[in-house]
Amino acid sequence: QMPGTARHDREMAIQAKKNLSKTTDPVERLRLQCLARGSAGIKGLGRVFRIMDDDNSRTLDFKEFVKGLNDYAMMIDKEEAQEIFRIFDKDGSGTIDFDEFLVTLRPPMSNARKEIIMQAFRKLDKTGDGVITIEDLRGVYNAKHHPKYQNGDWTEDQVFRAFLDNFDSPYDKDGKVTTEEFMNYYAGVSASIDTDVYFIIMMKNAWKL
Repeated sequence: QMPGTARHDREMAIQAKKNLSKTTDPVERLRLQCLARGSAGIKGLGRVFRIMDDDNSRTLDFKEFVKGLNDYAMMIDKEEAQEIFRIFDKDGSGTIDFDEFLVTLRPPMSNARKEIIMQAFRKLDKTGDGVITIEDLRGVYNAKHHPKYQNGDWTEDQVFRAFLDNFDSPYDKDGKVTTEEFMNYYAGVSASIDTDVYFIIMMKNAWKL
């Protein structure tokens, strides 16, 4: 498990469930339902939408949108879904761009937080191609301290793969982590941390920045 995330994940999920009972804003409700599943919750919904998007248009019509929400077991009634859809369908075309949807759904983050997340990403992305893979991790992340490596259960590559899977969603673990996925993951973590200062300290410690 990644340094400093498991505990935050739990705190965030608990916090999100608490806030759900208080908020009436439909977008916020959807966001909190995702966050109640942990840091990868929003990204998980994104994966479901990608699977829905048969023609690779990167857009969804209302029917696909509702089916995606249902497949992801979001508790949402049709009126609420319509309201959310309308908010995202800015030009009234009857479709929504789901990259835009996911960015809006992500908890807002200050520039200071985004910057430190990108610093961590760049440190991990040894090859500098904008994607973190097992190759990149070999140079940065020491697998030898991992308990499963020490007791012989896992090879180094399996440790790396498990590490990357933290940032990937349950449906489509491809062993590659993009900037967007990394940001989405940390937007989740960030939601459970009140101050920029504390978030930055956590990131610096976790990634030795």
